[in-house]
Amino acid sequence: MRIDLNNSAASELASEQALLQKSAANVAKPGVSNAEDRTTLTSDTTSVGSLVSTAMSSPAVRQSTVDSLKQAVNSSQYELDPGKIAASMVDDHA
Repeated sequence: MRIDLNNSAASELASEQALLQKSAANVAKPGVSNAEDRTTLTSDTTSVGSLVSTAMSSPAVRQSTVDSLKQAVNSSQYELDPGKIAASMVDDHA
């Protein structure tokens, strides 16, 4: 499966720029007070572009891994360790 991040990243950048321009316009007007605080998180476009190109160049399916797992499941040799799974879930959310 391939995820197209180019279009979504471009639309996010456009909306961020529009929000920044709107905020700048409100700040520039004397006597106008903003009733709400706003914050904008931006990312380094170079690192995002690098991550996108890496993701797009990776294979959609690691067929060798899929085949080996399929064989292990079919031969009843694939074993799950519930403790290890639970520990990984806790580590991911800690």
